[in-house]
Amino acid sequence: MSSRVLVALRIAAPPARVFEAFTAEIGQWWRPNQLFRLTGRDGGRLAIESRLDGRATETYADGDWFEVGRVRVWEPPERVVLSWRAASFPPDRETEVHVRFEPVDEGTRVVVEHFGWDGLPREHAARHGFPLFVFQQRLAEWWQALLGSLARHTED
Repeated sequence: MSSRVLVALRIAAPPARVFEAFTAEIGQWWRPNQLFRLTGRDGGRLAIESRLDGRATETYADGDWFEVGRVRVWEPPERVVLSWRAASFPPDRETEVHVRFEPVDEGTRVVVEHFGWDGLPREHAARHGFPLFVFQQRLAEWWQALLGSLARHTED
């Protein structure tokens, strides 16, 4: 996994609060994106089980669910690492999301690194035919928007 998307944002709340919001409350602030859908379905709610090897899932109103990934590193309130995949990925492909919660001044710098998109060919549905650099720029914009949503949720 050599390719990487890197985004960061300062949030005016302590690391323990931001970690809790990112993991236990992800379904409250996560905003789906039509370009980066996990499945072909709308209306899913994301959740992360708060433990090592916990599941990250998207659950739908009818009770169906999709396993997005697993918690690979669980170090509250400093770091969480998740495997990450869309339903369209081949069974042997996944990406990995690393999230750090760093104390700064009177808040937290949240750093998201999303690795592994070079493992999917440009023609794959998840890449939408974009060259890797363009795809990663779009993904970074979405992660930045997600962190903004996390900040609004956490600071309210």
